[in-house]
Amino acid sequence: MSAPLQDKVALVAGATRGAGRGIAVELGAAGATVYVTGRTTRARRSEYDRPETIEDTADLVTAAGGRGVAVPTDHLDPAQVRALVDRIADEQGRLDVLVNDIWGGEKLFEWDSPLWEHDLDNGLRLLRLAVETHAVTSHHALPLLLRNPGGLVVEVTDGTADYNGENYRVNFFYDLAKTSVLRMAFALGHELGPRGATAVALTPGWLRSELMLDGYGVREENWRDALESVPHFAISETPHYVGRAVAALAADTDVARWNGRSLSSGGLAQVYGFTDVDGSRPDAWRYLVEVQDMGKPADTTGYR
Repeated sequence: MSAPLQDKVALVAGATRGAGRGIAVELGAAGATVYVTGRTTRARRSEYDRPETIEDTADLVTAAGGRGVAVPTDHLDPAQVRALVDRIADEQGRLDVLVNDIWGGEKLFEWDSPLWEHDLDNGLRLLRLAVETHAVTSHHALPLLLRNPGGLVVEVTDGTADYNGENYRVNFFYDLAKTSVLRMAFALGHELGPRGATAVALTPGWLRSELMLDGYGVREENWRDALESVPHFAISETPHYVGRAVAALAADTDVARWNGRSLSSGGLAQVYGFTDVDGSRPDAWRYLVEVQDMGKPADTTGYR
């Protein structure tokens, strides 16, 4: 059982960095063959203009014990997505796990800017990157995933259905994008469940992504230095944590119990028993509701 996903094939769409990279690596650590996609390669950067590449992610997957395959893909281009899925079908003959983690909107939204003041082109592009890409990818990949029973689709978002249902998230476009992805998983659950597959929405907590660490001027090795200015960052988690959540779901023979549900890394850790890389189990969304949003001082006691 050291490699429970040894014969499984996964596609992590949007695996260049952040949660997508963490998910890809942890699926690899469980033995899977993982196709990793994105627009940033060693030869060409996306508009993010960041150094992480899909080739780097694929190497990390292989180093973790799986097999990483990097395929440059713009998921707004149906022809590219169709070619990607055709390649997986030709090389593997199956697809067991589809993770839709495509985002790309960090530089497109304006904090607390109302709809009528927000840059319209940026807002509409954010929706295309965060929503349309997921629909395009699922449209082409699901027939392959349904060839074998037990397939899993993970729609990665920000926030649980309960939290987002009660809280305004950043601005109109961001709120709409993250809520739409939650609803995608619900709808896919209805369509996939009777056909022997499972769809879930999954959110990490406060993610220590490369972008977040850079924003706070810290590295993973000294991330706690940021607590002086952002005390609630103490509940944060690495991308490996949500990756282990996906690996646990993919290895669960009873994964259908979660079909159509909204899940979190912290919540699933309580069920499956996995931890973050430091051995803790941060439960960020419960912490946000019970501590941060209540205006209490930062204190993760009982939450990680």
